Amino acid sequence: MSEATVVLGAEHDERLRTALKEVLLALGGSVRHHDCGVGGSQELETLEVEVDGHRVTVESETYVGLSITGPSELVHRVQRMIHERLAAGRCGPP
Repeated sequence: MSEATVVLGAEHDERLRTALKEVLLALGGSVRHHDCGVGGSQELETLEVEVDGHRVTVESETYVGLSITGPSELVHRVQRMIHERLAAGRCGPP
């Protein structure tokens, strides 16, 4: 299975972060590792999540955005589910 990385949007978009969290939970995801750090003006937060036996890495990086990396089919499924939630207004604060 091939891997894909998708930048979902801005790293500071709280609605997007909430939608991502809700989607990963809905898919039965469980956190395996969480790390964060600062280097100069850059902040990097990395979250490794296991979803249905597959590892997905979520990264939030200043000036890069909020991204997800993992098996291509799963990454694109998560991306679609996030966009559906956001379009329907079913996540996070208004």
